[in-house]
Amino acid sequence: MTDREAAHRLVETVTAGWEADPESDVVWAGDFEGRRGVRMRQTVRDSTTVWFDPGDLTVAVEAYVVSLPAEAPASVLRQCLRRNAGVRRLHFALDRHGDLLLVGRIPVGELSAHELETTLAEAYQLVEQAFPPLVAALREKNP
Repeated sequence: MTDREAAHRLVETVTAGWEADPESDVVWAGDFEGRRGVRMRQTVRDSTTVWFDPGDLTVAVEAYVVSLPAEAPASVLRQCLRRNAGVRRLHFALDRHGDLLLVGRIPVGELSAHELETTLAEAYQLVEQAFPPLVAALREKNP
């Protein structure tokens, strides 16, 4: 079995466990286009979907946060950069469409159930803390 296959199997097993746990905020886990996703309930919005994409060397992690207008207020980008300085696993980034994402990579050699759990918890916490002020800043500029 390759490292990628082993990583995918671990991600699949751990995420299925989250979905099956009635105490978990994960309400869906499944595969789409080679990636494994989980959808978790949030208090600041209905849910956030976090994608895990096992590769040969790392497992890429990605979660959509919010779409940004072409002329995003500088305050939004400043908020993201400030938050990036205080996190370990996930960071704010813009994709090719201008959407704001959380992105990160877990080295395959460090991949464990604990590391996946901690990464998911960090995604949850970042969305909980960042989403309300980001949306407020976007509304101020774009009523």
